Amino acid sequence: MTTILITGANRGIGLELARQCVERGDDVVAACRRSSPELDALDLRVVEGVDVATSEGVAKLAREVDGLHLDVLLNNSGILERGGLEDLDEDSLRRQFEVNSLGPLRVTRALLGNLGRGSKVGILTSLMGSMADNGSGSYYGYRMSKAAVNAAGVSLARDLASREIAVVLLHPGMVATEMTGRRGIAVEESVRGLLARLDELDLEASGSFRHADGRHLDW
Repeated sequence: MTTILITGANRGIGLELARQCVERGDDVVAACRRSSPELDALDLRVVEGVDVATSEGVAKLAREVDGLHLDVLLNNSGILERGGLEDLDEDSLRRQFEVNSLGPLRVTRALLGNLGRGSKVGILTSLMGSMADNGSGSYYGYRMSKAAVNAAGVSLARDLASREIAVVLLHPGMVATEMTGRRGIAVEESVRGLLARLDELDLEASGSFRHADGRHLDW
């Protein structure tokens, strides 16, 4: 049985990841700030009070799973706050960096003792963090924070290679969730692809930037 920890698992992509993992027989730890009725209905372990934007929240998670071996750590927590050049909000930029960029790094570092040879780390990022794909501008906080977590993920891949832990940066696609105003592909389809990418991940592909549909993406 695969043991997987998913952050931000109370709704959206995180909730569907938890649901599909439970359905296929994985042992799931669902971390979130606050649970939801949909998450509570699943056969898994919920750890509440986990705010990845704070050291205290991540330390709480580490205490709750102390001694538990993780086959997969999936950093899914993320926020999107709109903002262009004319209405630039520096507090909004900082919030997005704390969750989207520093959050996965905090969690992975705090749970290193739970990972071992053959473990995998997934980071949910976005094509909006790609320099090559940016044809429309704006969304400064989201684009910058996702570009930063891409850089962090590549460094993690290099740093964890000696431990034989693989890391992958995953773009779910444009998914119909609350974050996107319900525009995009079905969350079920995206999650099937995300799990397929995690399943096939090995050390040779560690540090890669992948679309849920399997494509390799440009930085």
